[in-house]
Formats: sequence, C-alpha cells, structure tokens
Amino acid sequence: MATLVEENAGQPGLPDALTRPCWYAAYTSAQHEKKVTAELGRRSVESFLPLYSSVRRWKDRRIQLNLPLFPGYVFVHLALRDRVRVLQVPGVAKLVGFGGLPVALPDEQIETLRAGLNGQLCAEPHPFLTVGRRVRMVRGPFQGAEGILVRKKGGIRVVLSLELIMRSIAVEVDVSEVEPVLQPGRCGEKSGIGG
Repeated sequence: MATLVEENAGQPGLPDALTRPCWYAAYTSAQHEKKVTAELGRRSVESFLPLYSSVRRWKDRRIQLNLPLFPGYVFVHLALRDRVRVLQVPGVAKLVGFGGLPVALPDEQIETLRAGLNGQLCAEPHPFLTVGRRVRMVRGPFQGAEGILVRKKGGIRVVLSLELIMRSIAVEVDVSEVEPVLQPGRCGEKSGIGG
C-alpha cells in the first residue's frame, strides 16, 4: 500500500504547500484521542499521540493510566491535500489553524517532542505559560528546546509550550541541563539559573 508521501510526490500543478507532508494538530472530541490514533493507523496516516503515566486512586485500588499529554489533540503528518482522510475519522473535529485554514507545526518542534519522550523523561501537562524566565535545554533529549523555568517541590522543571494549540507540558530537569535565554532589551539579566 502506498503512503501519503508516495501518493502525492511530484504531482504537477499543485503548490508545494499542498503536496509537502507537514505536522498538523487534529482537534478531537473529548477523550477520543486514542480511538482517533488507532483509526488513523488503520488508514495509513502517520500520527503521534504523546502520553504520560498517571496513577489514579480509588478507595479499594490504584490504577496506572496512560493519558494524553495534550488532551483533545492528536498530531498528524500528511500533505494538506490529504486532510480529508483525517477529517473523516470519527472523533476528529478539525485541523487547527486560522481563518479556516490549517496551520503546520514546525517539524523540529514535533521531532524534539518525540525524541524527548522516547528518552523516558518525566513529563506531564501544565497550564499554558507565556511569561517567566526563559531557558534553553543544553543537554538531554530536549536539547535545543526553549521553555519557561518553574520550581516545584525543591526541583526544577521546564515548561515547553506549543503556541498553536496553547498547551504546555512540564519536564523535570537538572539545573545543569539548562541555560538562560537572554531576552532583548533586558539589561542586567543574571547569567545563572539559580539567581
């Protein structure tokens, strides 16, 4: 069976934006992310559903669940002309964008996220942040990613955000793995993380 890339490669007369595969965020119905991902796999559409492990407690038992890091979203890699293959999946509401047009996510953002999560780092959803001390990851699976430094229970975390969907995750890091990002117009910025 041909993949989406093979089906669209080199078709004359189509703009590159329609034929070049990119990552898009598919907005799903509540708690349908896993079902959507399974159906996309059956339709030979490359998808990515980042998960994290969470322990839920009831009176008589504890259960470990794998939950979506970005509730309500599944990432799909396809040429825009093939978006109907995603939009026809039950549970998919739309591809995220502006003015009715889907907007591609930067490839490096998704690849960094995939690599970081394959590195078995402890990540969990976090409220979306836009303000705070910006840092860059200089080591580890998320190397090169920028985020906002937060302190939690004596440790530090970096909050990484996907601006397009306004969602964030927090990743536990060691202080040696980050460096401050100097922001334009900020004189006297301390050079250390601990300051």
